[in-house]
Amino acid sequence: MENVFEAKDAQNYINRINNLVEDTHGLWGRMTVDQMLAHCCITYEMVYEPEKHKKPGTIAKFILKNFVKHKVVGEKAYPRDSPTAPQFVVEGRRNFNEEKKRLIGFIQKTQQLGSAAFDGKESFSFGKLTSNEWNNMFAKHLNHHLSQFGV
Repeated sequence: MENVFEAKDAQNYINRINNLVEDTHGLWGRMTVDQMLAHCCITYEMVYEPEKHKKPGTIAKFILKNFVKHKVVGEKAYPRDSPTAPQFVVEGRRNFNEEKKRLIGFIQKTQQLGSAAFDGKESFSFGKLTSNEWNNMFAKHLNHHLSQFGV
């Protein structure tokens, strides 16, 4: 798996994003390309702009930590047409160029902060994660959706 904290791998994601155009169609799923970019930004918003999102309650967090976490932070890729958690659903169209710019900025910021900044960092839904778990979560989510759109 790529390492989002390594400059070369972060640049690879950025290059893939830069291969998208406004009318790129997904190979599966219902999202438009602008919605996909906004959807990918949500993972980063929960790290850098947590006030934008409602934190899960105690019961929801228990379920997430014990039944969902290993699927999200493990190394196994997401299957096509995996269900999306409600807080990651993007309704309506978004500005393609703005979402593209935001996602690239989040990738760059994450790479520049480096793995040490994420080791033991509390996640929105899963509690404290290792830097490897953060990497897996970021990398496989990006890979899943960039592959969905053929880049």
